[in-house]
This record gives sequence, structure tokens and C-alpha cells, in this order.
Amino acid sequence: MPDIVNYFEIGSPDPDATQAFYGSLFDWSIGGPSPLGYRMVDKDRGGLWDTNAMGGNSWAIFYVQVDDVKAAIARAESLGASVAVPFVDNGTIEFAHLLDPQGNRFGVWRPRQPA
Repeated sequence: MPDIVNYFEIGSPDPDATQAFYGSLFDWSIGGPSPLGYRMVDKDRGGLWDTNAMGGNSWAIFYVQVDDVKAAIARAESLGASVAVPFVDNGTIEFAHLLDPQGNRFGVWRPRQPA
């Protein structure tokens, strides 16, 4: 199941830009903000907090399984991301850590195909 995570949270002082970035990168549907500034991602897969009322911090720790790690890196960079940990192939999985335009760290990965 590529481009899906079980659950995650992203905190951002610019939730509109964060929503635009992740929505474009992974085609995620992100709902409108609740009265507390929380937006649901793909109904119940994750959430996006507006952190302005909490000091404006950014955070994110999650991995998204993709079909092609190198293609995901290139697409993310084209949307303004930077690479924190370059492409790694450890023989079992391929992965990379990226930073979105607001500085949130996330990972993309895929299991290696048996030889």
C-alpha cells in the first residue's frame, strides 16, 4: 500500500502551507481545521496541528511507504523539500529522510524486492 501511513501528527505554525505541500506530494485529503486548529488527514490516518497557539513549533515523525524512493525524493525536492538523510539501500529496505518546506522531518521508504 504505497503512500499510506497508519497514523501520524504534524505540527506547523503555517498549516495552510503544510497542507498544500503534503496534499500535493502524496495526494492526501486534508480536512478543514477544528475549533482547536486540528485537521484530519485522509479521514483518520493522521492529523495536522496549527501550533501558533502552542508556541509555533514544528514537528513530524513518520514514514510513508512509496513505490520508488528516488522518485519520491525528486518530487519532494520539486515541491520545496530538502534531503536530511540521503537515499539509503541497506539490502532490506530503501529509505531517506526529508525536510518539508517548514522544516518538518519525514521519511519515505520501501521494502527491497527479493533477488
